[in-house]
Amino acid sequence: MDSIDLRLIDLLRENARSSYAELARKVGLSAPAVHERVGKLEAAGTIRGYRADVDHEAVGLGVTALIGIVEDSGADTDDVLAAVRAMPEVESCYFMAGVESYQLIVRVGTIAELEQLIVRINRTPGVASTRTAIALSTKWENRPQPGVG
Repeated sequence: MDSIDLRLIDLLRENARSSYAELARKVGLSAPAVHERVGKLEAAGTIRGYRADVDHEAVGLGVTALIGIVEDSGADTDDVLAAVRAMPEVESCYFMAGVESYQLIVRVGTIAELEQLIVRINRTPGVASTRTAIALSTKWENRPQPGVG
């Protein structure tokens, strides 16, 4: 991966709907050359997908929470992960260092739905306890890192 590939990644993180012609102008290559480079980045798994940036409140998911999971000492990690993966409210799951094994980012419509989700997570075999923080507002998220390329 060279500096042009890194610049293409930066540009696509800013606007994944950019045309190959527009990207080509910004990196000084032809559109076919950019198409080939982007295809290679996709094939290598460097670019894993393209997503819409959605207003979560507008689609009925106005409550965002971070839930830390502490596993039982004898828990089967694969089973815990499979159970969490099956919960559509869980947007992201991070393996953590420290007391909590996992940090989840979840989105639901109401506090009542969050309560139901927390109960489901706590009833999952292998989960010893959870700790939840509710986001009051989102100042930013998924911000591209400047200067990667």
